Amino acid sequence: MNISEYNSDPRYWAVWEKMQLLGIEDVSTKRQEKNGTIVWRLPIKNHNNRNPSYIEVASFSTGYVRNQNSGYSNYQLNKRCDSEPQYYGPFENGLYRKYTTRACKLIPIEIDRLEYLISYCLKNYFIKRANQVVEGKYVSQWYHDWSLENANSPTVTRNLKKIGELHDKLEKVKRECNQAYECGLSDGKTKANETYSENIGAMAKINDLEEKLDAMTEARDYWRDNCEVADNKLSNAISPTKYEVEKTYSVNLEHELHNLQNKLATIERIANDRNKWNTR
Repeated sequence: MNISEYNSDPRYWAVWEKMQLLGIEDVSTKRQEKNGTIVWRLPIKNHNNRNPSYIEVASFSTGYVRNQNSGYSNYQLNKRCDSEPQYYGPFENGLYRKYTTRACKLIPIEIDRLEYLISYCLKNYFIKRANQVVEGKYVSQWYHDWSLENANSPTVTRNLKKIGELHDKLEKVKRECNQAYECGLSDGKTKANETYSENIGAMAKINDLEEKLDAMTEARDYWRDNCEVADNKLSNAISPTKYEVEKTYSVNLEHELHNLQNKLATIERIANDRNKWNTR
């Protein structure tokens, strides 16, 4: 139903105002409206499902009101009453057997169903689940009682005490660091030694480590310079020898080339002589 349909009657409009106050939405489809079905979505999630969804309730033209998605299947929200008596028989003795069952009390008029439905939702979903919010967070009664019982246990008390002590120490450190910063960087080390009296000699160790680091840096630079000098000397020493080797290799290649040319000339001369003898 849209707002114009709710506005058609004062009782419907009263229901609409309550829906707006509670945050209930009308999510009926066109087909459902055509069949006389009205579906509401509550701003409360099911807490007993793995993938909680918003609770939906519906009014049907058959007179039933149902919860649509809080269980394995839809279930009626109507009040229960004894059904009309029914009789079996006659039996061999000529008597009948009478029995009654528990049945739903139907609500044939739509506006009566809607008024009953919104009252039911207010009582069973909003009031009973007052600690359940829109995000679907819900704390069951047993968990709430268990948490209260364990809140005063010795372990919890001891842990809370430790947390408080650590918080105090953290605040003290922050305060002293701010004071050291305000005193300036020049006397920061002195202020740190005064503040952290438990760590006597800490700044002395820091100074010692800084001196060792400077010494190691100087030694590294010294060895780096010496290695560069040694590399240059080695390069100068190797260069003449490399030139001589290249020169000797070049001479050998020229000598072999000359020998090969001589052999080739001899072969050509012999071949020419043989051709002359064959022509004769």
